[in-house]
Amino acid sequence: MEARTQLSRELSDTHTCRRDEDELISELKPVFQPQLYGSPGCETWSVCFSPDGTRFAWSAGYGIVRVLPWPLPSNLHATDSGTAEKVLDCLDTVWGMAFGPNVSNQVKSSRLDRKGQELLLATGLTNKTIKVWVVSSGKLLFNLTGHQSVVRDLVFTPNGNLTLVSASRDKTLRVWDLSKKGPPSRVLTGPEYWVYKCAVSPDSSLIASVCNLDSKVYLWSLRSFTFVRNLKYDCERSMVSCDFSSDGALLAVGSYHAATGWWLDLWDPYTADHLTKVTDCDLCVSTNVNLLTALTFSPVFPHLAFKDYKALQIWDMEQDRLVLESDLNRASGLCCGFHPQGSAIATGCRDGHVKFWRVPCLVPSLRHLCRATLRYSVSTFQVQALPLPKKILDFLTYRDLPKIKILHCTEHRS
Repeated sequence: MEARTQLSRELSDTHTCRRDEDELISELKPVFQPQLYGSPGCETWSVCFSPDGTRFAWSAGYGIVRVLPWPLPSNLHATDSGTAEKVLDCLDTVWGMAFGPNVSNQVKSSRLDRKGQELLLATGLTNKTIKVWVVSSGKLLFNLTGHQSVVRDLVFTPNGNLTLVSASRDKTLRVWDLSKKGPPSRVLTGPEYWVYKCAVSPDSSLIASVCNLDSKVYLWSLRSFTFVRNLKYDCERSMVSCDFSSDGALLAVGSYHAATGWWLDLWDPYTADHLTKVTDCDLCVSTNVNLLTALTFSPVFPHLAFKDYKALQIWDMEQDRLVLESDLNRASGLCCGFHPQGSAIATGCRDGHVKFWRVPCLVPSLRHLCRATLRYSVSTFQVQALPLPKKILDFLTYRDLPKIKILHCTEHRS
């Protein structure tokens, strides 16, 4: 414990700022160098912002999680006790993290009463457990057991409830009601491989999950806790991640194959229609070794961010162009996460670094705001039944997106 205490003190002095790159806001650096390949160490497997955007959680390696105030102060210890960082010693490798209760932008606009609710941070560990912490005090609230292997991913439902969904290498997903003590309320079984990532739709009705070696997506009903359908691919691939758009009308899925490179696929979760296939630059000679590592939708803009071995890229789906291409040639990126206002994005790396990038400030178009508002509460089937011109229906159901999109790199972009 003395070594861990010393480590946490040393970690507190690793915050640095960079001004030589326009997009780079700041950076967090690890204290120790990475260990031998295959050994657990300083890898940053997960990064996330709190729902209100005032806290940032960093899986800093060696079982340590740092919860920092955002924006990062120039001197972390100069802040008052109410905003000072918290160092959480999880005693094992941290794979997934999630702040809760989580509230989507649509729920925020309602009169949801959240007074008296503490901000919590859930951490998924190698030792099969989930530790839930009270952020304000840094105290352990729950130690959830039940999984039979590594807890790989966590997500709170975005309806303000204390419902936590966990994905594990034991091939199951579990749904926990943290307002009640005891075992998980439901265990979702069916996958034949490790459950690698999971996501919950903005209206908290669906769970999407992907397995590392299973060439399909699993959709589950969060209302009835039943399996809904698979989204199937016609070729073998390794699944990386999945995420719902802010209106729930799109599901992005990232995957790759060692021989051909990566794909980003956009699906309609209501109809199971495959809408768009996004591929890496076809003019690069290194396409087959450029693997995808993470993806996430912006909570505000029609932006899809993804990290591959070459760069962090953000694709504006409405304007059909890249609005950010940074972190070039950073081959060790593992995760990324948007600030809830969409103004910044954090990336975590295998060598323990965390970088914060400024996202171009754009005003959402009226068309996008109208579509997002409608689609949050209206399914694809309901939209298609409306007596509207086909062009408008295609826009509202995202059928106007290009069927195939090649994202050329900076070097090959005309």
